[in-house]
Amino acid sequence: MEEIIVVKSEYVTSAVSRKACPEELLPEIVFVGRSNVGKSSLINSLTRRKNLARTSGTPGKTQTINFFRVELKVSDARHEFYLVDLPGYGYAKTSKTNRKLWAKFIDEYLSSRRDIKFVCQLVDMRHAPMESDLKSFASLVEKNLPVLVVATKSDKLGKTERQKHLDAIKNSLGIDAESILPYSSLKNEGRSELLDVILNSLIK
Repeated sequence: MEEIIVVKSEYVTSAVSRKACPEELLPEIVFVGRSNVGKSSLINSLTRRKNLARTSGTPGKTQTINFFRVELKVSDARHEFYLVDLPGYGYAKTSKTNRKLWAKFIDEYLSSRRDIKFVCQLVDMRHAPMESDLKSFASLVEKNLPVLVVATKSDKLGKTERQKHLDAIKNSLGIDAESILPYSSLKNEGRSELLDVILNSLIK
């Protein structure tokens, strides 16, 4: 396959309700994951834009649904889509009221948007999926949304440890190995593979 080039990536808007989501219809690729799993770093790695998504050492920093417009180029063909960053789940220091509000509008978004191509559920490769990961994955499957599990921070583990942790993720979620993509935002490992998956979803 020819090289996939990200020719444009830009922040579009942040939404806290379904009504505030962009009106322009484009395919949507959605990122979900626990707070501090590395969603912003992965978005910046994928688009090769250092500060497109703001990274923070503070869990729970993203409190809105953030839409980024991305354009890919392959040969002479161009494909546009929204990359959608959802608030991180599982951060205990956020108030219960806030967590309920986030859960409500995230559920509304995932249930109502008709142009979601697939969801990337990010899990930290260094740890077995937590209860919140399992609940999120089950909810996505229940909504009949295609899910690709992206195992972040892959550079933090050696080869033997890495396989053991990938097996733990596979067994916990009940998926096959092909449904998990190891990713290192630091080294851009997994970037070309993820771009391939995105492109294939856009041209189906």
